[in-house]
Amino acid sequence: MSDTRVPSRVFPRAKQDAEVAKTSISTPQTESPAYSLAFQDMDFLLREDLRPVRFQLELLKTQLILDQAHIGSTFVFYGSARIPEPAKAQALLDLATDDKSRRIAERLVAKSKYYDMARELAQLCSNFPRDEAGKRHFVVCSGGGPSIMEAANRGAADVHAESIGLNIVLPHEQAPNPYVTPALSTQFHYFALRKMHFLLHARALAAFPGGFGTFDELFELLTLIQTGKIEPMPVLLFGREFWERVVNFEALVEEGVVSERDLGIFRYVESAAEGWAVVQQFYRDRKARREAEGAAPAK
Repeated sequence: MSDTRVPSRVFPRAKQDAEVAKTSISTPQTESPAYSLAFQDMDFLLREDLRPVRFQLELLKTQLILDQAHIGSTFVFYGSARIPEPAKAQALLDLATDDKSRRIAERLVAKSKYYDMARELAQLCSNFPRDEAGKRHFVVCSGGGPSIMEAANRGAADVHAESIGLNIVLPHEQAPNPYVTPALSTQFHYFALRKMHFLLHARALAAFPGGFGTFDELFELLTLIQTGKIEPMPVLLFGREFWERVVNFEALVEEGVVSERDLGIFRYVESAAEGWAVVQQFYRDRKARREAEGAAPAK
């Protein structure tokens, strides 16, 4: 035998069989839904009892996309979908028709500065170099929507860096913002799987002023760090005035439902430069601690 090469596979690939299946002869049997290949049968995949399989697929698809893009870690951005960029803020006031809507518009206009902060922070972290294995780190990751999320993806685009958008199907029409890298723009059905993907690769997180969605995502991370289910990472809350107005963290300590130590999980910051400095210092300190632990004599 002159050719000693062993074939890498003996079964046809699923894609090949899927193509062959399209050319089936039409008979009562082949036209029945029962004859469809399981992975091509959407009615089958959408059955209620296939939910666990859909969980797996939704988790796996995004993971494979990120792996193929050589993404080693992410910098996650949370924040409102309603805060405008400064250039468009005046339109909110112009549309106000009464005192209440005018007061709300004025507050949103005041918070429009966070759009620029998110954009600047994204520019800073997107310049982080690849590691020795070619993996990219602190890649911007947002929910892929408008406002603060858009600012994050836009900041990455400003410095010609790719960024991630984890969008989700909602009842009202919406689409990814135009700054998300198309190949890294994914869509979820399950909120739980989307939130898991926010944190699987996260090594730093910035939370800007936001509503229910921002609170949901932020407090899940705080809980995971508090309970030791995830290693500590830099958690930046932009805008102390906003956060202390809407959440009385000190009262939680006074009521005995969290400890004083738990308030050290996050840091208030007021600028992109300050936030990025906190992240860099966190990892310098972490490296120093690990080197000290490695050098310490065994007991």
